[in-house]
Order: sequence, then C-alpha cells, then structure tokens
Amino acid sequence: MTLLFNITTQPHHPMSRSYIFSSESVGEGHPDKVADTISDAVLDACLAQDKFSRVACETYVKSNIAIVGGEITTKAKLDYVQITRDAVREIGYVNDDDVFHADKIFVQNILTAQSPDIAQGVDAKKAKGKKSGEQGAGDQGIMFGYASNETPELMPAPIMFAHRLGRKLTEVRKAGKAAKWLRPDAKSQVSVEYVDGKPTRITNVVISTQHAEGAEHSEIEKFCIEKVIKAVLPKSMLTKETEFLINPTGKFVIGGPQGDTGLTGRKIIVDTYGGMGRHGGGAFSGKDPSKVDRSAAYMGRWVAKNIVAAGLAAKAEVQFAYAIGHPKPVSVHIDTFGTGSVADEAILAAVLKIFSFKPADIVAQLDLLRPIYSKTTNYGHFGKEDSAITWEKTDKATALRKAVK
Repeated sequence: MTLLFNITTQPHHPMSRSYIFSSESVGEGHPDKVADTISDAVLDACLAQDKFSRVACETYVKSNIAIVGGEITTKAKLDYVQITRDAVREIGYVNDDDVFHADKIFVQNILTAQSPDIAQGVDAKKAKGKKSGEQGAGDQGIMFGYASNETPELMPAPIMFAHRLGRKLTEVRKAGKAAKWLRPDAKSQVSVEYVDGKPTRITNVVISTQHAEGAEHSEIEKFCIEKVIKAVLPKSMLTKETEFLINPTGKFVIGGPQGDTGLTGRKIIVDTYGGMGRHGGGAFSGKDPSKVDRSAAYMGRWVAKNIVAAGLAAKAEVQFAYAIGHPKPVSVHIDTFGTGSVADEAILAAVLKIFSFKPADIVAQLDLLRPIYSKTTNYGHFGKEDSAITWEKTDKATALRKAVK
C-alpha cells in the first residue's frame, strides 16, 4: 500500500517563495465579539474597584438572551445585569427592530466564586503540597508571541488590513451620518500575496456587513469599496486584479445573536495574528492577569515585538509553557524562521537576561492590574497604539541589542 503525503511549509518560512495568505476580522456586533465585550466589561468593572479581583467570566448570547457565568472573587460591588446592558448598548444593538436589544434582553447571572483548590496554587503564599511561596501560573498551558516587520505595527499585514476594514465600518456606523443602513454585525477578510517573504499586493477583499431591511445591494457594494476598502487599505497594494466580494450572499439583515450563537473566547485567531503566528489555544477575554492564557500571551507579544524592533530579526516567535501553581515557565523557545541577524540561541540568552517570565513579574512589568481590557476586545489584542497597552511598547529593544553583543 502506498501512502501519499502533501507536505507544506509554514507561510512565513523562507522556503516559501510565493504564496497567498488570508486573515479575517470580525466587527463588534459579531455574536462571539458581543460575548467577549460583555466578559471584558465585567472584568474591567471588577478591577476598577478591586485590582486584585480574580475573574474568569464567560458569556453566552443567543436571540434575546445573555447568560453571564464563570468564577469571580472580588471585593467589588457590581450590578452585572446593568454592566451587560451597557456593553450591548455601546456595541450598538439599540435599533427598534433588534431582537437582541440592550434594554430588552434577558440577562441571567450565574457567576460563582473561584475554586479554593485553584486559588491555593495561584496565590503568592506557601500552601500544602505547593513547592513555592511565589505566585504561580493560573493554569498549565503553552503561549506564543509573534512579531513581523512587514507593517509599522510590527504585525502581519493580512490581519492588520482586515482589522482596519472592521474598525472603519464601525466608525462610520457609530457616527450615524452616512450609510445609516449599517448594523453592528460584520466580518472582513483580506488575502495578500507574498513574494520572497514580503507582502506585495492584495488579491482579494471580503466584507460581509449586516444592514437594515430595504438597503440595496448595489449601494452597500459601492459604499464598502469606495468608502471603506479604498479609504483604509494601501493604494499601492490594490491592483486592477484585486477582487472585491461584498455581502456575497446578497442579503444580511438578520445578524448578531439573533442569527447566530455567541460565546466568549471563540475568536482566538482574530484576537492574535490571523493565523500567521502559532497559537497555544487559550482565549483572552474575561480573564484577569493571573490567568497566563492572557497575561503570558501579552508577554510573548512584548518580547517578540522588541526582538523585531531591535533589528535582531525580521520575524520572531516566542513560545513558553507553564504548570499550574508553578512560578517559573517550564520552557522558553525563540524562532526567527531564518531571518535573525544573530543566532536564535543568542537572542534567547538575551531575552532571558532582559525579561522575567514569572506570572507575578509579567503582571508587574506590564502593569496589568488595571481596568484596560475593554480596549483590547475588538480588532485584535495586538498592534494597537495606545499608551495603556504596555505590551506594544518597544522599550527593551536597545537593551536586547546590547545583550547579544
């Protein structure tokens, strides 16, 4: 018997000479993002009153129902139902014909306290059977950080372009002056051709946007191409061959939680690198920074971005792993995919000198005990210019360059 294998290389590997890579983004009104938004709103509300809150908030939305559950231990006194309604209102589900409407949804609160078995492993104190008195990781798991020099944000081009489209749609919709037929649910996707590892042109753009009943498809198509796509994507990368697919099914009136179920944490690739960098599998929204799924992924981005900003590599990925309750990572690995100006081993040695990967140190280095997380929920947790988002700083680039010499 003969076995045939189709072997492919990762799209950012130097062996790949020419290829097309696609990434997608989703708007604030997408059901999964509605759930993420509510979960992060709850987290921020807890941290605003008690910075040591332990939060693992999961949200489920469907039709006219929002269920908010999970584990929270906090001194904060909060109205979780009102927080949920305010988050939905901010998204824009306030139209008279919305089944999922900020003032009309049924909100069920099934939050409980964090398990003491988990707390004893995470808290910074010596417990029976615990090997260290330092703060431990909130769970086992692997985390990745990634950066690339192909955009000013040091992010992969396809995901950044897809985010730009979604952000522009939301900006126009919330301004309320043009395209009043726009509704909150939307998705975007951008395909980019790479030649010798560099993005050269956009081959395809897809936008699906929810709209009011009666809006003409021709109007939607013209608006999305002229006022959204051409307004935010690089003109030099749009060619006569670029294909635009706008609301390919022809109609998108029923959307959001009315049309589909939403769950916290289902858009992990949208939240990170659009598939260009690897992912450890852990979601972000609704989790306080004692959960390394979130804080360590932010740490990985900070490290990778500083490696690229230092000129040590054109692309960099860092992977590390934790055991629950243990204060040190069980492994740290650097991969520059052959783009490094020095050996990966030298970069790793420098990284270990400059950065600390202990959970408590990550929180301190990135100042994570603040109500900043609603800033991250939509259009990616990485690649944003905001002083509150500390993992986007390149403040360690100089130190890294010196450390590898």
